[in-house]
Amino acid sequence: MELRQLHYLVAIADEENLGRAAARLYVSQPALSYALRNLESELGVRLFDRHSGGVTATSAGRDVVAEARRTVRQAERVAAAAERHRRGETGVLRVGFEASGAGELTTRSRAEFARRHPGVRVEPKRFDWGQEAMALRDGRVDVAFVWLPADLTGLRAEPVHTEPRVVGLPIGHPLADRDGLSVLDVGDEPLMWTERAPRDWVDWWAVNPRPDGSSPNWGPTNDNVEEMLEQVAEGSAVCFAPLSMTRYYARPDLAWVPLTDVEPLRVVLAWSAGTDNPLVLGFAEVVRELAAGH
Repeated sequence: MELRQLHYLVAIADEENLGRAAARLYVSQPALSYALRNLESELGVRLFDRHSGGVTATSAGRDVVAEARRTVRQAERVAAAAERHRRGETGVLRVGFEASGAGELTTRSRAEFARRHPGVRVEPKRFDWGQEAMALRDGRVDVAFVWLPADLTGLRAEPVHTEPRVVGLPIGHPLADRDGLSVLDVGDEPLMWTERAPRDWVDWWAVNPRPDGSSPNWGPTNDNVEEMLEQVAEGSAVCFAPLSMTRYYARPDLAWVPLTDVEPLRVVLAWSAGTDNPLVLGFAEVVRELAAGH
């Protein structure tokens, strides 16, 4: 028994006429009649009674056709499952980011991609300072929002987001009520930094050297954003951060003041340069659309 024969049975039962069924199936009527006789012989039962107006399913035929319909539907589901994989509409997509990522674009992109691909599980993967690009190269994520500067060797990257930088201060700090600060205004303040990130990343965030050639007053180190903010809140140091962090990591014991004379954070969407993963390429398309309309 072949799936093709079951399609024949369903069409004959629907049309109750071999000529109309043959036209629907794009086969000749003699070929369809021959196939039906062979199937009835194989099964050992008569499936249809022939009469001048066409055919009518027998009792056995009705039961067999009911099972044939279920089998045909299941076969269509098998083909559809394979097609979803071929088109990249199923599976898992791991999306990397650090801290506040690319602000609202990060969450909106994941949500929109999941809406368009309901069969795909989108997993957010958060990394600490400057580790997103390495996670891509190590295969721990499929695509990532990467804060620049970063080593993008072996990766394809597209700019998708920029945002101003701010300085984080403990509530009650003498500079906390200012409308804006120059990086030189906080030159004497101990500045949070990390030993976990590449040195060029650390220097860019610290604005090292400063416009007047001076170096930052290096303060305590930290391994992640939570440790950084906890030390700022207790008064140990100040920190530089993107504007989105003021919303995503809001705390009542912190004040945020715009930095007026430093370049903004630039964020790229990055993935392996040689990938043909349809999930990755589809996610990139969603990010492009949302970034363009932002």
